[in-house]
Amino acid sequence: MPGDRILGALRFLKEAERLKSTLRSGYTSTGRPESVAEHTWRLCLMALVLADEFEGIDALRLIKLCIVHDLGEALSGDIPAVMQTDAMNKSARERADLEELTEALDPAKRMEILSLWEEYEAAATPEAVLAKGLDKLETILQHVQGQNPADFDYAFNLGYGQKQTSAHPLLAEIRALLDKETRARAEASGSGR
Repeated sequence: MPGDRILGALRFLKEAERLKSTLRSGYTSTGRPESVAEHTWRLCLMALVLADEFEGIDALRLIKLCIVHDLGEALSGDIPAVMQTDAMNKSARERADLEELTEALDPAKRMEILSLWEEYEAAATPEAVLAKGLDKLETILQHVQGQNPADFDYAFNLGYGQKQTSAHPLLAEIRALLDKETRARAEASGSGR
């Protein structure tokens, strides 16, 4: 790898490190706010653990999609799903941020990352459909596992990502288990929502 490509890769990796400090709306099981990097790590782990159950799927491609899916959030941060509106065009903002974030990369590597992100956003392949479903499941899993504030809206989880989590029988099966846990957490918290 030529020196300029190494320097570009290092510059990109230094910028991407921001995801370690970019917080999401979820909480860990110890009550600490979760970072985007932590969400992405467990999403990739889910893809690795479950990949053999998805017949005909390119597991490496699935994991690559999971790695890049929230990469654009390194610059402008995460917008919690409950706060998103059509008017804010989260996708366009993330795409612009991703273009800026990948500027230092070798053109071929930059194009690979941008193409993977676009594939994920469009749910253009079976792997992207699964990545989107797993992304929703990881979020719900964190919400049922996390030490959430007293006013946490568990009802939101019950409707969140229904389309994506119904795209494969295994995703739907996991979703049913997590919905059961969500209802139990809502009852235990007294929110009943």
